[in-house]
Amino acid sequence: MKQPASTESIPLYVKPPKVYPRETSGRFARLRVIAAWVLLGLFYVLPWISWDGQQIVLFDLVNRQFHILGLTLWPQDLFILSLLLAMAALSLFFFTALAGRLWCGYACPQTVWTEVFLWMEKVTEGSRNQRIKLDKAPWNRAKIGRKSAKQFLWITFALWTGLTFVGFFVPIRDLTPRVFSFDLGGWEAFWLFFYGFATYGNAGYMREQVCKYMCPYARFQSAMFDADSLVISYDAKRGEPRGGRRRDADYQEMGLGDCIDCKACVQVCPTGIDIRDGLQIECIACAACVDVCDEVMDKMGYPRGLVRYTTDNALNDRPTRILRPRIFIYLFALLALATLIGVILTGREALIADVLRDRTALYRLVDTELENSYSLKLTNRSEGAMELVVSVSGLEGARVVEPTRAVTVSPGQTADLPLTVAAPLTAGDPGMQPLQIDIRSPGSDEALKTIESRFFFPLNPE
Repeated sequence: MKQPASTESIPLYVKPPKVYPRETSGRFARLRVIAAWVLLGLFYVLPWISWDGQQIVLFDLVNRQFHILGLTLWPQDLFILSLLLAMAALSLFFFTALAGRLWCGYACPQTVWTEVFLWMEKVTEGSRNQRIKLDKAPWNRAKIGRKSAKQFLWITFALWTGLTFVGFFVPIRDLTPRVFSFDLGGWEAFWLFFYGFATYGNAGYMREQVCKYMCPYARFQSAMFDADSLVISYDAKRGEPRGGRRRDADYQEMGLGDCIDCKACVQVCPTGIDIRDGLQIECIACAACVDVCDEVMDKMGYPRGLVRYTTDNALNDRPTRILRPRIFIYLFALLALATLIGVILTGREALIADVLRDRTALYRLVDTELENSYSLKLTNRSEGAMELVVSVSGLEGARVVEPTRAVTVSPGQTADLPLTVAAPLTAGDPGMQPLQIDIRSPGSDEALKTIESRFFFPLNPE
């Protein structure tokens, strides 16, 4: 049997080259900067803002309270959070179908924090070419100084990020002094360092690898695209064949397209892809290639838009419908969910009261009165304790036997109370008679909650 000519092993894994994104400017770069400032500002500032003495956004897991913009949600309100998550998912579908990976390019935490880490790298190590040259240079005092300064900024910012993250779950005004006095609880310390380390690793080192290999959105985004979705594309009809030329050359006589093959679009790409190869899952739609290509076209005196937001139909000279049925379906679903959440929050009651009849004994005869037993459940969804008294109405002579005193229900708690109601034998005809159970504050004539129930009268009480 003939042996292969070479037995040299072939590596199954090749370390990807480091991507050095080049700085760019333009309208989309300005939008990314504005989005980063807004989102980072919300993340780092919100925990420090108070509303009526309460942290404006606090997911207090210990006390099972979610404080959001002055609204307190309890475990019983979990369905509202579910609706909010459904809205977030639908928003992702809507914007992806409309204009591709807008979330990835402008709002994804991985993108936003990577931009910040790249900015700190630029401040300490210089421009793209300077960073490449520095990494290739031997270790010396200057290189150690620049790398150390970068690491100091990265680590400090990552730890601040971890502290802020924990501050959304633990009151940050109490947490921060305890950090500097080394008085953190075990879980607080774990999540501070874990989230800080994740930020440091993802934004400082992994960067585009997270988008390429770890993000599930890159894998299923194509299911939300169609030929009318706005995506960043290279106009091959106009750009090919590509090639270098002088600025004043008549490139059409040379048989060339508008693309001068400067590879600037590759240099500015944070994931290191070439947009001229077509739409790829690695593309995060940051539009850096659009900005830099427009800049090159301006210098060459060519029309802008060689790389632009467009649709597959437009590139192939077919009719384009940006506003199509699926867009309106997503928009209608979003508006419906938003309306539903608004109605729920507007009609949300601070007190929930439920009553169930005791099925083990329909009645008890005590002297000349009948007693019916119930189970009363009171849930306090306000931020303060509630003192409540129980009374009955709608049945002549009916009175509450138990509880006879006011009941205190703590915030977010549910009290299960045995309720016994007595009525004269002659108060009603045999069978189930209507009864109202009123819950009110002590000394108040207005009921906070009225529950419709039934009182049982037997045919022959014994």
